[in-house]
Amino acid sequence: MQDDFPLLMSTLYDNAVWQYPQQEIVSVEADRSIHRTTYADTDVRIRKLATAFSQKLGTTQGDAIGTFAWNNHRHHELYWATANTGRICHTINIRLFADQIEYIVNHAGDKVMFIDPDLAHLIAPLIPKFATVEHVIIMGPTAEGSGIEGAIAYEDLIADVAPLAEWPRLDERSPMMYCYTSGTTGNPRGVAYTQRSTYLHTISNLAANPIGAEDNVLPVVPMFHAAAWGYPFQAVTVGAKLTYPGPDLSGAAVVKLFVDEHVTFSAGVPTVWLGIQQHLEANPDVSIAHMRALFCGGSAVPRAMIDWFERNADVRVIQGWGMTETNPIASAATLKPWMEGWPWEEQLDVLETAGRPIPGLQVKIVDENFKTLPNDGEAFGELLIRGPWIAAEYYNDPRSDESFVDGWLRTGDVCKITPDGYIKITDRAKDVIKSGGEWISSLDVENEIMAHPDVREATVVGLKHPKWQERPVAFVVPREGLAVTPDDIREFLAPRIAKWWIPDEFIFIDEIPKTGTGKFDKKVVRAEYEDLLLEAET
Repeated sequence: MQDDFPLLMSTLYDNAVWQYPQQEIVSVEADRSIHRTTYADTDVRIRKLATAFSQKLGTTQGDAIGTFAWNNHRHHELYWATANTGRICHTINIRLFADQIEYIVNHAGDKVMFIDPDLAHLIAPLIPKFATVEHVIIMGPTAEGSGIEGAIAYEDLIADVAPLAEWPRLDERSPMMYCYTSGTTGNPRGVAYTQRSTYLHTISNLAANPIGAEDNVLPVVPMFHAAAWGYPFQAVTVGAKLTYPGPDLSGAAVVKLFVDEHVTFSAGVPTVWLGIQQHLEANPDVSIAHMRALFCGGSAVPRAMIDWFERNADVRVIQGWGMTETNPIASAATLKPWMEGWPWEEQLDVLETAGRPIPGLQVKIVDENFKTLPNDGEAFGELLIRGPWIAAEYYNDPRSDESFVDGWLRTGDVCKITPDGYIKITDRAKDVIKSGGEWISSLDVENEIMAHPDVREATVVGLKHPKWQERPVAFVVPREGLAVTPDDIREFLAPRIAKWWIPDEFIFIDEIPKTGTGKFDKKVVRAEYEDLLLEAET
């Protein structure tokens, strides 16, 4: 029998600081200056912050600490100071509506709020509505100008305290982070990431998609969204350099960091990589060929984008899939060794899937009666998932029964699973279009439209139709300075998808509405244009 030692993040952390004290952490500040430090120097600050939690802020194990911040070195310090001391880091999505922010701060019971200086104006009007918040910390050298009475500067908070010498021995099943869904319907739902779940997520993802001490990891995915997909934890565990991009996520700013800091691995949503693609197209003399991979998730990755980065930038795009409820990475589309010799188009067939489950997880697809369907690449049904870092319930929320059944999480994704184990997401259950009794995948149609060289973004929704129940309508953002017509796109789609899948209408717009996590917000589009096809028939 082995010792039943708890799975604690602090053990991963301590080993990294011991082994890689000189490794660098680079951070873009609110004023766009570059801050450089090391694991060793950061460790001192993290331990001083841990002391301040108890001595100055009066918090104890199990207390929730709210953060409202970009990806930067102080947010990194908060991640580890909370995890290592048994506090709960509650990352708040800065793109949520004010009433949603008020709800989740009160629902989580945040005792302290840490806020980036350039975001203080968003939070200041809400402070009186936070029932449990006792202290507000401005994440910078001064709290002046924050507009929040009694706020404390982060640097003052940790200036005159001694570093905590030893991390406490915690219960591995205790929560270390609260992450809330983006709240597309109703109030956001909270998920508690535990020490155990985050530890296992970290180790298993590193096994499935290795990064190492030789890497420089730049998480574009926000630290306020699903723990930045776990990359602050994974990178530190293996001693990798970390580069945090701060507030400017434009293609130009991110590419500059890629080049200047020699970033080798990055992660973000497709809209970010599309912006980077456009910047590289406009600046063909700039090369990011030194990069090993871009991890992409959050919504379906266009096949054309994967193809472009491989052919033009010599960078592999790895599509991943997950949810807030899955801690969050649950699958990744990497090739098996014998696929490396396949023709590129056949490799693309694999790379455009949601990938294979990360080791340790189990998946299945079921029909409307919860009958398990075969993994033959043809049958499709709702994807269910379970495993040691998959949520079993929502935090203090009566809606849990809607999503958790017999130990399985209902993902709401309609999928096929191939005999090789690759998950192919057909659509969100709520976004599948039923036309004349037949199903149309809005995601497949979107991906084909976005393969058109004159199209920047596209989303497809099903709108009410007097004869066919629903018909697809495409909303298209053309590339800047280019003219594309509905007939151009119809002609482009004709050999690519079934004739009856081709959208009835193509609406050209300046921008597709997006959720707080950067996904296309189809409900907004659907609501604005819901009677479009009905009006066309009258």
